[in-house]
Amino acid sequence: MNDKDLLEIDGSFGEGGGAILRLGAGFSVLCNQPIRIKNIRANRPKPGLRLQHLLGLQTLANLTNSTLSQCKVGTKEITFVPNDEVNNKIHVNINTAASIGLLLQPIQIACLGFHNSGDIEITLNGGGTFGKWAPSLHYLQKVTYPIFQKSGVSIKVDVQKHGWYPKGGAKVHCVITPPKEKLKSLELTELGNIEFVIGEIIITDQLRQNRNNIVERIKKSIKRQLKKQVKTEINIKHSWVNSTSPGVGLSLWAESDTGAIISSGTLLGEKKTSSEKLGILAADELLKYIENEIPVDNYLSDQLIPLMALIKGHSRIKVLEVTKHARTNLELIKQISQRNYSILKSKKNHFFIEYS
Repeated sequence: MNDKDLLEIDGSFGEGGGAILRLGAGFSVLCNQPIRIKNIRANRPKPGLRLQHLLGLQTLANLTNSTLSQCKVGTKEITFVPNDEVNNKIHVNINTAASIGLLLQPIQIACLGFHNSGDIEITLNGGGTFGKWAPSLHYLQKVTYPIFQKSGVSIKVDVQKHGWYPKGGAKVHCVITPPKEKLKSLELTELGNIEFVIGEIIITDQLRQNRNNIVERIKKSIKRQLKKQVKTEINIKHSWVNSTSPGVGLSLWAESDTGAIISSGTLLGEKKTSSEKLGILAADELLKYIENEIPVDNYLSDQLIPLMALIKGHSRIKVLEVTKHARTNLELIKQISQRNYSILKSKKNHFFIEYS
């Protein structure tokens, strides 16, 4: 292979974050397109690869027997030459609280093309199931992967132990069943009627002795805020878990009669945020989608765009806004796959993202 075979990608364009690496590597495998990514995270306070990006690239290379150039934390340029061989079982050790949700993203994208490989099992020791600016495994389990299932992709995650910053220490088993048939189109343009709202608080045992009763304060504030607008059943659950580092993770999601699942995303408990405030923030995030009749939240749109790009034929989703992150993903996928997309603005200032 010579340099002319490599597709060059500017890692600083658009949003300029780690998603360029994750989607770039995943679509490199899908499209059998060798890539070179330059200026990795050039506009970030700490440019270059972070550990979670490095681990994601290395894991994908090991899974597919692809060739990844020599790199380390801080590396600003990589090349990735894909292979179509698949190792059905891999083990990943993570010595930090690096996000497992982000690490899995390039793998779940690449697996969409492994039609004849059988189940792929990934065992992860270490890392974080919850983290800032990353999809929690909780969110992926309850929102992203059920929507993937509608298109014909099965991803199951068994969290045996949760992990939080700074020590991580999670234990996770993931099974990806690549689609054996043609992917079904996605049409998520109507929210419809909300059938129920569910919430789940994941809280570590270290906080059991807190006399402020964190769990009940969060629950009460969520219900108080949601009942102003939501007339359906609201069920907030909680689970105490064993973890190396203390933490609180909160997610709300609502399912509708159209099959839509919208969510607040995952909010983390922090010292500067009271339990009441955390509950209100989560409720308000969910309400903005309900009030505007939006069936795809901003976090889910980022997850669905790669899937939509692979579906032959028409797919369409309605979103509240097209974030800079989403626009970067759309342009990057177009650059690698040559798949065109459309963004249409509605009269109510909402947007439709389409592949046809």
